Amino acid sequence: AEVGLFSAASIMMGWIGAVALAAHGIALQITSIAFMLPLGLASAATVRVGLHHGRGDRVGVGRAGVVVIMIAAATAVCSALLFWTMPDWLIGPYLDEHNDNATTVLATARSFLFIAACFQIVDSLQAIGSGMLRGLKDTRVPMVIALVSYWVIGMPAAYLLAFPLQWGGVGIWSGLACGLLAAATLMNWRFFRRQRFSLLPQS
Repeated sequence: AEVGLFSAASIMMGWIGAVALAAHGIALQITSIAFMLPLGLASAATVRVGLHHGRGDRVGVGRAGVVVIMIAAATAVCSALLFWTMPDWLIGPYLDEHNDNATTVLATARSFLFIAACFQIVDSLQAIGSGMLRGLKDTRVPMVIALVSYWVIGMPAAYLLAFPLQWGGVGIWSGLACGLLAAATLMNWRFFRRQRFSLLPQS
């Protein structure tokens, strides 16, 4: 669901133009590299939560969840600060400085990275939330949450902001942020709700 959302965003960027699409590709590559940290933490969360869940240790499940969320939030803040303070250094290696469009692509990618910095935390938390729920053997409802968050909230928001409201590429990235925020909120709410009520059977 998430990969499809970002693929559709690339298609919409192509409707805006070559510069927007190039800047989108660069910003997406940079954020994908940063996403490897929360993705690895999500796998660790699945294992730690799963071990405590198997023992019937409700307190241990909650503690594992809180710890991994704190670590993910800390790494996300570091990534966000890097995006905010050093965007040109991150974007520069992808550009040919002799190309006539290099300056324009740099400026556009910089604006995308600014938004990406803002949603680093929610992007991390949605990955962690999904990982923790897998540790509880809870996968069906999270799948529905992902579909609704990305395709009912994120994609319409991206289209509406980009085209009817004429925000362009910034609107598409803002729509992506809306989808990620919805997924992060719902995934983590479900995890802590289940943990609080003594690991109720999956529903």
